[in-house]
Amino acid sequence: MASKSSSMESPIHTKTLLSLFFFFFFFYVHSSEACHPIDKEALLQFKSKIISDPSKLLQSWSVSSDCCSSWEGVACDSSKRVVNLSRSGLVSGNDFILDTYMIGTLSPYLGNLSNLQLLDLSDVKELKGPIPQEFGKLSHLTLLFLNSNKLTGSIPVTFKNLVRLKKLYLGDNLISGTVPASVIGSWKSLSELGLSGNQLVSSIPGTIGNLVLLTVLDLHGNNFSGNIPARIGKLKNLKYLDLSENRITGSLPYLIGELCALELLYLNRNQISGSIPPSISGLSSLQFCRLSENRLTGNLPASIGKLLKIQRLILENNRLTGELPPTIGHLRTLTDIFFSNNHFTGNIPSGFGNLENLQTLELSRNQLSGPIPVRLAKLQNLQSLDLSFNPLRLVSIPKWFTKLKLFRLVLANTGIKGQLPSWLSSSSLSTLDLSSNALAGKLPYWIGNMTNLSFLNLSNNGFHSSIPIEFKNLSLLMDLDLHSNKFNGNLNTIFAKETRDPLGHFNSIDVSNNMFIGPIDVNIGDRPAMPNIRSLVLSHNPLGEQLPKSLGKLSELQILELVGNGLSGNIPIELGDAKELTTILLSKNKLSGAIPEKLFELTKLQEFNVSANRLSGRIPPHKINIPVSAFLGNPGLCGAPLPPCKKF
Repeated sequence: MASKSSSMESPIHTKTLLSLFFFFFFFYVHSSEACHPIDKEALLQFKSKIISDPSKLLQSWSVSSDCCSSWEGVACDSSKRVVNLSRSGLVSGNDFILDTYMIGTLSPYLGNLSNLQLLDLSDVKELKGPIPQEFGKLSHLTLLFLNSNKLTGSIPVTFKNLVRLKKLYLGDNLISGTVPASVIGSWKSLSELGLSGNQLVSSIPGTIGNLVLLTVLDLHGNNFSGNIPARIGKLKNLKYLDLSENRITGSLPYLIGELCALELLYLNRNQISGSIPPSISGLSSLQFCRLSENRLTGNLPASIGKLLKIQRLILENNRLTGELPPTIGHLRTLTDIFFSNNHFTGNIPSGFGNLENLQTLELSRNQLSGPIPVRLAKLQNLQSLDLSFNPLRLVSIPKWFTKLKLFRLVLANTGIKGQLPSWLSSSSLSTLDLSSNALAGKLPYWIGNMTNLSFLNLSNNGFHSSIPIEFKNLSLLMDLDLHSNKFNGNLNTIFAKETRDPLGHFNSIDVSNNMFIGPIDVNIGDRPAMPNIRSLVLSHNPLGEQLPKSLGKLSELQILELVGNGLSGNIPIELGDAKELTTILLSKNKLSGAIPEKLFELTKLQEFNVSANRLSGRIPPHKINIPVSAFLGNPGLCGAPLPPCKKF
């Protein structure tokens, strides 16, 4: 019996062992592949807070699958703890960039991802609400990207615990409040900090000087105030510093010259005052410098000539004085100089002729005097030259300008007299502005040879001819300003000019205050050069006759000014078809009849004036606030804002 019993037990024992083996094997394999349940719960909680995922960024995140091996954007370490979570809205491939988004809020459960090193939810665009305080528990986090969303609230105080952070980008959100000094001072491992495009206030904490590994500091587009902390000079590794578009006051700290690795310095659009310190010469790596739109005063230090790697130097719209330092001529890497709208005096240094890589020289609206140094003829890479509104007393444009290869020449109000120099006919200029000078005579026929022109401004001179027929050859011309001359003849030569599709369609025309005669081309709205025009100013020319109905076909027209043109007849109802109109000025004419109701149905209309005409009837109802003065001088008009119409 014993042997029988023994023989019966053997198969049962074998089955039990096999069952146990498969159980433990399955458990081992399953447990070794599955991500940690705390991490999985945290991610599912995050997904539950996403109320819309049209780009299906989280589609693969299902309860039944493993978050380490099956969920897109999730990566785990060897212990199956989540270390990377990346669901950026911008995904780049070999030859494309996929722009995606999702709508929701940040779940505080993400703070339970205790091994997380990378969190990238940037450019998702519609993440809203505050950053959870629980994110401060992510003590292993090195990379945090939440930029380009709609996050609100303040930077959590708990962020002071994120001591391993190397890169932090929270830019382009709606984050407000201050940046606590204790928080920013604790990020001693940080190499890149981007908080731009938010609503942060108060001063930049001096503890920023603790971040000695920092290479990028971008705080632009906030409401930071107060001084730039002097301790910023301790950031010896800093390459990129952008504090532009804030409310920063005070002067530039002398220690800013300690930033020997700095390549980009943007402090524009603040309220910085005082002078530029001579220590700026210490910025030996600087390539791009933008200090424009501030309140800087004093002389430009000669030491600026030691910035031997500088490419762009933008100091416009300040209150800088004194002469331009000749040492700027040492900066052979310079490609762009923008010094407009300051108070610089004296001559343009001849050493500027050494700037062999210079492409843009903008010195307008200063107090510079002539002559222009001949050595500038050596600037064979110069494309744009603007010396306008300086007392240069040029008399004529220097002949040596023919040696330059300019695309843009602006010499408005520089004392030029006489006729246009004929050498312009062979130039490649795209922009020519000689306004507010004493030019006279005829507009030469060879103007038609300047076929690269897209912008022409000869306003406020003494020209006294008709527009030559060759003008029609300016097939790239988009902006024309001839106002305040003595031009005569018909305007239709201008309206009928040729185009070079898709280029050469007018954007603006201003020929006001001349002696052009009418009638206005009845087909003006059908001319190939006219469909995109936004501003049409023909005021104070004896045009006479009627307003063309085809003006209503100008679907992009925003500004229409026909004041003092001797126009008669009715205001065409078709004008109301120009749906983009914001300004209609038709005063001081002989217009009669009623004001078309359709004009007051224009939803973008802001300014309207038909005073001093012969209009009659009831003023149509209108939603915009139009002053009484806009209707005066029309004895037959009545109704608000004029006295009510009489009942017969």
